[in-house]
Amino acid sequence: MVGCLFGNLALELSSQAADVQSRLQEIFDAQIDLIEQVVAATPPPLGGGRQAAARDRILAAADRLLYGEGIRAVGIDRIFAEAPVTRATFYRHFATKDDLVAAYLVGRSAKEREQVAALRATMSGDAPQMLRTLLTALIAESCGPGARGCPFINAAAEYADPAHPVRRAVTEHRRWFHSQMSRLAAELGHPEPDRVADQLMLLRDGVMVGGYLDDPARAGAALTAAATAIVTHRDGS
Repeated sequence: MVGCLFGNLALELSSQAADVQSRLQEIFDAQIDLIEQVVAATPPPLGGGRQAAARDRILAAADRLLYGEGIRAVGIDRIFAEAPVTRATFYRHFATKDDLVAAYLVGRSAKEREQVAALRATMSGDAPQMLRTLLTALIAESCGPGARGCPFINAAAEYADPAHPVRRAVTEHRRWFHSQMSRLAAELGHPEPDRVADQLMLLRDGVMVGGYLDDPARAGAALTAAATAIVTHRDGS
């Protein structure tokens, strides 16, 4: 009987301990959320605010993990840990993981646009040199250490709906890249710049995949040879 009494007491104490632990976790979560709200309401210091810094950390972690390991393979908790940010902070910036994926792709696209704009600023009027520089940069991106193919193609493979925000980000980037190739072909004096851009897009996609799956050196050499042949071929056939 004494054993039964102590057994019941132990069960009751265990239950009470679990309730206390659960309540403490609720209090802790509420305090964290309150702190985040206070931080969000605090005027940012000169040079950028804490919230902007948190968003940048989230995007940096997403860029590294989603590209390096795959979108579906990386759980949202992993992003929290790598950023590092609290759950409340993450959802203050991104309503869903898909929103983060779309923002990650928009960020990748923005970097490429900045790079191309910088090239145009320094190589104005020298289309052949710009083509060579773009090919070199593309080879470095697709065939260098850590390359895992094209982030946009990789993302499109995981989102089947063309109307999804992630797919729209992919489509917008590809349209922009095609327009840049068409513009460059026109500057090189090609009579059919859009046709050349179509072919250069296929080459770009091919080297992104080939540089990851096959011999990177051969993929890079093939890109240079094929792109040169395309832009110098003028008979329209």
